[in-house]
Amino acid sequence: MASDARIRVATADDAAAIRDIYAPFCESTAVTFEETPPTESEMADRIASTLETHPWLVCEADGDVVGYAYAGPLRKRRAYEWVVELSVYVADSARGTGVGRGLYESLFAVLERQGIRDGYAVTTVPNPETEWFHERMGFDRLVDFPGIGYTQDEWHDVAWWRRPLAEKSETPDRPRPFPAVREDGDWESLVRTGEDALELR
Repeated sequence: MASDARIRVATADDAAAIRDIYAPFCESTAVTFEETPPTESEMADRIASTLETHPWLVCEADGDVVGYAYAGPLRKRRAYEWVVELSVYVADSARGTGVGRGLYESLFAVLERQGIRDGYAVTTVPNPETEWFHERMGFDRLVDFPGIGYTQDEWHDVAWWRRPLAEKSETPDRPRPFPAVREDGDWESLVRTGEDALELR
C-alpha cells in the first residue's frame, strides 16, 4: 500500500469527487440505472443521509478520492434491518489497484460490527469484470432477472448477489447505528481494515 493511501469515512467535502467518479457510469454505461448524474449538492445529501445509519467510505490517495463504497437499507421494513444493499465505485485511474477490494473489506468489517448479517449487491449483467470481482469477494450469485431494466437504448439483465457477514442467531440484537460504531475505541483500526489490499503507487 502506498503510504499516502487511506480509507476513511466520507464527508460532504467529498461530494464533488464522488460525483465525478459516479457520473460516467450514469452517462455512458448501464452499470447503474440512474441516467442523470446527481448534482454535487444532491450527492452531499445522499452521503449525509446514509451516514445517519450506515457507513459510506472513501479511498483517498495523494489527497484525491479514487473510490468509494457504502451500504444502505435493502428494504424499509424492520424485518430487513439485519441486511443491507452494497455499492462500490472506483475511478478509472485506480482500477486494478485493490481499491474496490480494500473498500469492501473495510465496509464488511464495519457492517459486521454494527450487527449486520448479510450484504446484497445488485449488478447489471453481463459485466465480466464486476461479476469476477464479486465472486472473488465471496459473494454468491443468487438470481438473474432477464430484461428487467431499459436504459441506454436497450433492455438489461440484473443479477442479485449475497455475501454473508455474520452468523444468524435465533434472537439477534438490533443493529447498532453507524454513529455508535464510530465511538468504539478501536474505530480507527476498524475502518482501515482494507488498507492492506491497496496497491496504489
